Amino acid sequence: MDIRGSCHCWKWQVAFSLLLCSWGWVSGQLHYSIVEESDPGTVVGNVAQDLSLKSVDLFHRNLRLDSKDSKYFILKPENGLLLVNSRLDRENLCGSSLTCTLNLEVVVQNPLELFSLEIKILDINDNSPSFSASDHVIKISEAFTNPGARYALEIAEDLDIGVNDVAQYILSTSPYFSLSVKNRKDGTLIPQLILEKVLDREEKQEHNLILTAIDGGEPARSGSCHITIKVLDINDNPPSVYKISLKENLPFNTVIIKLNATDPDENANGEIEYYFDGHTSKPARRLFALNKQNGEIYIIGSIDYEEQNLYELSVKAVDKGLPKLEGDCLVHVKIEDINDNYPEISFVSVTNEIPENVPLETVLGVINVRDKDSGKNGETEVHITPNIPFKIRNIKKHYSMVTDGILDREKISQYSIELTATDLGSPPLSSKTTVILRVSDVNDNAPTFTQSTYNVFIKENSDPGTLLCTVSATDTDEGVNSDLVFSIVETQVDGSSVSSFVYINSNTGDIYAQRSFDYEHLQTLQINIKVEDSGSPKLFSTVPVFIFILDTNDNSPTLLYPEHSEDLIVQERIPKSTSAGYLVTKLTAVDLDSGHNAWLAYNLIDTSSSAMFQVSKHTGEVRTVQRLQEAENTEQQLIITISDHGDPPLSTSVTVLVTIADDIVMEKRQISGDFLRNSKPPSDMTLYLIVSLVAISLVSLVTFIILLVRCLRRESYGYSSSCCYLSGSDTKSYTDQYQPALFLNTDGTLKYMEVRMVPPGGQGQFYQTNVPPAPQQRDSAFLQSLDFPQLQELVKDNDTSSDTSCLNDPSKDLLVTTVSLPNLGAHQNLKLVYFNFTNTKNK
Repeated sequence: MDIRGSCHCWKWQVAFSLLLCSWGWVSGQLHYSIVEESDPGTVVGNVAQDLSLKSVDLFHRNLRLDSKDSKYFILKPENGLLLVNSRLDRENLCGSSLTCTLNLEVVVQNPLELFSLEIKILDINDNSPSFSASDHVIKISEAFTNPGARYALEIAEDLDIGVNDVAQYILSTSPYFSLSVKNRKDGTLIPQLILEKVLDREEKQEHNLILTAIDGGEPARSGSCHITIKVLDINDNPPSVYKISLKENLPFNTVIIKLNATDPDENANGEIEYYFDGHTSKPARRLFALNKQNGEIYIIGSIDYEEQNLYELSVKAVDKGLPKLEGDCLVHVKIEDINDNYPEISFVSVTNEIPENVPLETVLGVINVRDKDSGKNGETEVHITPNIPFKIRNIKKHYSMVTDGILDREKISQYSIELTATDLGSPPLSSKTTVILRVSDVNDNAPTFTQSTYNVFIKENSDPGTLLCTVSATDTDEGVNSDLVFSIVETQVDGSSVSSFVYINSNTGDIYAQRSFDYEHLQTLQINIKVEDSGSPKLFSTVPVFIFILDTNDNSPTLLYPEHSEDLIVQERIPKSTSAGYLVTKLTAVDLDSGHNAWLAYNLIDTSSSAMFQVSKHTGEVRTVQRLQEAENTEQQLIITISDHGDPPLSTSVTVLVTIADDIVMEKRQISGDFLRNSKPPSDMTLYLIVSLVAISLVSLVTFIILLVRCLRRESYGYSSSCCYLSGSDTKSYTDQYQPALFLNTDGTLKYMEVRMVPPGGQGQFYQTNVPPAPQQRDSAFLQSLDFPQLQELVKDNDTSSDTSCLNDPSKDLLVTTVSLPNLGAHQNLKLVYFNFTNTKNK
């Protein structure tokens, strides 16, 4: 396999990952290595396989890289392969550092998993050793230089590291010199020239040697320089040597040490100059300078402990004698760390949005903190903005942000979270980063109507499609969770679906009538409207809507009594000997409308008949005005209109044909006698009559007791008791005021029984009126409680001396009730009719 495509994967810390799983997230570390200068597309490793991720889940789990160094690599989400993306030059990335690693973060979602990915850039032998100068001159004195003397040679530099760095030096063959190589503490090889025999200037003044540096790469690379050795005259005392150390970040031109080399010689032989020799590295020369006159070493660059914490300065002191003598020393400069680096903080989030119903202790992201300082200066703590529903969890210098409270998007939809990393140095340094976290909506709020109930009023007979009202609702959620749909809760009204009565626009909430309403059939319609959002699960609420049908005057009065033909013609016979005030007939009519639309008035429109007859406007009683002895015509035609009080009013005309006869009394007597002789009511009729009388008696008794209790209460509270005839000589039992009247058919069967209230005092005349049974539809309407304002007029007309204060009292209503007796067979028309005075104020 080509070395450029090779990679090595180390085991990541399983135990640590299992511990972090208890937080709701997984973290571990992967290690890969790749040689520098690998071609783009070279496979570094299979992240998905090493993390035991299933290939079918990779797309949904959004496998990705997250770090500033991720530009050099690319992670394929479909297969999890980590590939080289751009040129990797170890020397450019890491310089002369012995190790070159790039740290990346691998993020996997659903659930959140975070892995530290460390990629080690391996060095290849792509750089040759080199010397700073191609020529190097060494001056050596003759005579006083003994064999074994050592002279420093310039070291070669190789940008490669490890085995690819300089591995050996080779010196060309010479009988006077040999090569010695010393290994320094930092691993640098120091070449030294050793004198093997005494030099004789007169024999040879100059020696030329070649020094070759060879690295340990495969194949090996080399570099060389030319060494010229000049033999000088005698100078016998070499200079002295010094050492020093300092802290980082000292200002420029700060003198860190002053070398003090001495030479006991005099004049030029005792004058000394200082130089950095070839063993001083280039990084050291960029940071330190040497004053050759006084030996002061001072700072000319930025000293950073985190970049390099140890420098070795090789200084030589040379006098000016002839020949020149020199001495050297090695200055160890140890850099001490100070807290000069701010912590680097970054936040790796799963997503920028989090659902508002997320449970407590849910991991939202991982916080990475790095500090280049060492010791306490490099230890950090992370703090979060107070009074928010989030907190920081820390375990073994790994931080995560988790939920610490209930989230409610309707109250706070976005959080600006400030994360602060502070080191433990003195003084401490800190850095901050801001995380914007949006709270996404979930459907946790049901829509609500703007009103608790809706009341709608519509006139009957309105056209279908009429807009009844508009219901509106609001939802504090957002998006699809606030999209509202209106509907009608399905119920049954008179056996029909409520949807056949009304329709609602599901988007706007407009409610329309589906049909024309009939007040006489339906007065109030209650429907329930449901509003439902479009979230998941759907939430809803309901509101009642009451539709009140308003009556319109759409029904004409209907004549109930007396019996009439289809042309509303009534025939009556009266004796000629009647006196004034004789009751000819009593018209009884009803109007299916209500209120003013059902108040009826009777009017005689034939002016020619007004001299002989009159009709009561409120009761419909037709009476004679004068004696009929002088009447010329034996047949009189009365045209009576029955009109309501609607707007516009509706009316019905009735023609009453009155026949004036001389023998009407005898005819009635004969008919009554024949009836009594021939009629034999069946045996069960007697039982029905007894039951009816008992029922009437019970009703009368209950009514009497109720009125008695109410009157006593009114007296105890100081109210007027004008309606209660319970004291004094005029007191009369209420049961005496109710007189039952039986009406028979022509065949002798019971037609119906009517109970009427007899005006007190006995002065008025009581007239029985035969009211025929109405059709079934009319009965159903007639069973309702109706107001009869004409009763007051009826009492006034019959007995002007009677006390009608009860009828005048607006707090009292006259309830007319018709009770049908079931299972009467042939006597199915038997009805009980009774009047009940009720006090509405005391209901």
